[in-house]
Amino acid sequence: KVQQHEKCVFSFPSISGNDNSEALPESIPSAPGTLPHFMEEPDDAYIIKSNPIVLRCKAMPAMQIFFKCNGEWVHQNEHVSEESMDETTGLKVREVFINVTRQQVEDFHGPEDYWCQCVAWSHLGTSKSRKASVRIAYLRKNFEQDPQGKEVPIEGMIVLHCRPPEGVPAAEVEWLKNEEPIDSNLDENIDTRADHNLIIRQARLSDSGNYTCMAANIVAKRRSMSATVVVYVDGNWEVWSEWSVCSPECEHLRVRECIAPPPRNGGKYCEGLSQESENCTEGLCIQDIETASDIALYSGLGAAVIAVAVLVVGVTLYRRSQSEYGVDVIDSSALTGGFQTFNFKTVRQGNSLLLNSSMQPDLTVSRTYSGPICLQDPLDKELMTESSLFNPLSDIKVKVQSSFMVSLGVTERAEYHGKAHSGTFPHGNNRAFGTIQARNKATYIQNLSSISTTSELKTTAIFGHLGGRLVVPNTGVSLLIPHGAIPEETSWEIYLAITQRESSLQPEGTDVLLGPEVTCGPTDLSVSTPFALTIPHCAEVNSEHWNIHLKKRTQQGKWEEVMSVEEETTSCYCLLDPYACHILLNSFGTYALIGEPISDCAVRQLKVAVFGCLSCNSLDYNLRVYCMDNTPCAFQEVVSDERLQGGQLLEEPKLLHFKGNTFSLQISVLDIPPFLWRIKPFTACQEVPFSRVWCSRQPPLHCAFSLERYTPATTQLSCKICVRQVKGHEQILQIQTSILENEKETITFFAHDDSNFPAQMGPKAFKIPYSIRQRICATFDTPNAKGKDWQMLAQKNSINRNLSYFATQSSPSAVILDLWEARHQHDGDLDSLACALEEIGRTHSKISDITETEIEEPDFNYSRQNGL
Repeated sequence: KVQQHEKCVFSFPSISGNDNSEALPESIPSAPGTLPHFMEEPDDAYIIKSNPIVLRCKAMPAMQIFFKCNGEWVHQNEHVSEESMDETTGLKVREVFINVTRQQVEDFHGPEDYWCQCVAWSHLGTSKSRKASVRIAYLRKNFEQDPQGKEVPIEGMIVLHCRPPEGVPAAEVEWLKNEEPIDSNLDENIDTRADHNLIIRQARLSDSGNYTCMAANIVAKRRSMSATVVVYVDGNWEVWSEWSVCSPECEHLRVRECIAPPPRNGGKYCEGLSQESENCTEGLCIQDIETASDIALYSGLGAAVIAVAVLVVGVTLYRRSQSEYGVDVIDSSALTGGFQTFNFKTVRQGNSLLLNSSMQPDLTVSRTYSGPICLQDPLDKELMTESSLFNPLSDIKVKVQSSFMVSLGVTERAEYHGKAHSGTFPHGNNRAFGTIQARNKATYIQNLSSISTTSELKTTAIFGHLGGRLVVPNTGVSLLIPHGAIPEETSWEIYLAITQRESSLQPEGTDVLLGPEVTCGPTDLSVSTPFALTIPHCAEVNSEHWNIHLKKRTQQGKWEEVMSVEEETTSCYCLLDPYACHILLNSFGTYALIGEPISDCAVRQLKVAVFGCLSCNSLDYNLRVYCMDNTPCAFQEVVSDERLQGGQLLEEPKLLHFKGNTFSLQISVLDIPPFLWRIKPFTACQEVPFSRVWCSRQPPLHCAFSLERYTPATTQLSCKICVRQVKGHEQILQIQTSILENEKETITFFAHDDSNFPAQMGPKAFKIPYSIRQRICATFDTPNAKGKDWQMLAQKNSINRNLSYFATQSSPSAVILDLWEARHQHDGDLDSLACALEEIGRTHSKISDITETEIEEPDFNYSRQNGL
């Protein structure tokens, strides 16, 4: 019996070159079989230093196995294979190895990591393994944030921040106390799980010591700078002893000691007296006239000595107050940097500008000192330990001569803060329009073609871990995504939209919608740190006249109140500026501001604008007067409508304060040139009811006036538009224009720079450089016995309420700075932040004497070497 064999022909891929094609068997055998099954697949690997790594693959049954890396076959000579037989199944098992070198990984420049996978063949076909990534492992030397030493009262909370160096793979963090590892599992009072930070919930005396953050990965270990933690105990007096027996001098005593507990580790000694005495008469002492006279004499002498001492102390304090300004200047500079170029003048008037208390006042001399001064106080232990903020940055060039910007190393971007936007429109924080000269009218040109005509203004961009800013151009609406709000190696497409026309929110009673309905999303995303949403409003801010609420639309389309602006809450934060509300939120959605007037003095700010155009009858000219909310988006909506009608803006818009006093609004046309123009009967003055203006939910209110010229030869129109509230505010708009297209004077309102840059990603979206921001946070996040912490930073930036919200944040200073970024997105006013930091420095000044000689003869060498 002859056994017949079926012949099977297979074709394997070419692996001798760079052919990246993958060939399959030319025919499938009829004999039973199975596809290759991987018993071992290649694992992700890291290349350490210059040592190559080995990738391996094992499959059964397998006739052949080859590696493919980055889509290309690895040369067959680079494979090492082993073949065996599985004892259970009798099938052929093949195992293959390849080496991957550091040079191969470095030479690869693809959109993803270097990767390799196995392809195994059997009689029935091919199988592919998982893709294994190969990365070069490293660990930077410098920590992104070292822990900072601090002094904490007993039972206070200790938070030591640590951000390990950048590395691949990410470094694991371990804490050491006095060089011994800390095991948080053995001590419930210690938590080391919160983002590499060390938290001691209630400080004990035993928690004093030197703490070090250790970071390690497969490449190396790194040690942070050690942070010294001192847990101190303030003394508490023990109870007074019993009064002693009355002495022959008719006195008895009682004493107490500062031992309940005694002060420890630098804690304060008990304040007050440790001994008290009182006069006593218990029949044990006899006072004669001579003794009484002696007592009176000594009492008089004692009173005189006390009076002299008080006088000396008073004079000393007064003389020191005379030199207070000089002391403040020195210490505020110590806060913002080491060496810096500094300019100030001494105007010898009163006590504010004397540099030294020993200098006599000179009412006629004015001196100017300029030069680098070393401004670090060796006596101030606090400033010495916070050197991470105060050391000068010698490697950064400085172009702006400001004490804050010079010392903190702000680069050329700081020059932006000098750009002025006064008199421009639209603006996120636009002020009331001022009066412009007729000769300057041509500088206010409204580019109507740039205005959207859709019912929803929307902008979108993709943001990552570095954060950024999203702006709806020319509307005052913006969204600030802080650095770190989005997880690393993640990117989100975020949008920001404004609903135009009628909002879905219907206020009740006299409540009014104070700004646009704004949506940010996607709504199912959540951020790790709050983002800042800026919405313009039209209320004249006054807590005695308005109660302003933030509302959010639910998924069912209903509106629910999130908070009152004056409310104390930790869920979100609202900061109401004169023309915009900055809101810190953790969830996306649709938001709106509602105003509840508390009194008749509540003011809704309206913007009055007049547009004109020729009618179908060439002799008629139409004037349309609009009264809209004083928000950029409301004005944009009007401009969009007028563009469709061929309207021309005739005068700079004016601000009208409309009170909630129930009185109506009157609009009239005055001073029409006789014999040239006439207005149609009964249309010269129009009156609008209060409710139509105050509670209007319709498109912006406007009144139309129809003028007729007597002859086509009349091409110029001059008149006045008077808009006034009965028993209220009044505005006059002066119209002087040509009705011919080729002679019209164009009135322009330049759009802001954000009209061309609706989205900014990464560092360029923020005014404060990231390194400087980190130093400020590291300094002010630390609790401070003198009060120089994030609460002082908030106060100096006019954030005086609902501080409990910031206390719940992992970095209160970072959230305060995010709020500062949102408030100053247009002016970039770094000097305001500089002033806040300098004022904090002056508050805690300890330097008392700087001689005039030291100031007049500065050393310029350091300044020149560091580019200041």
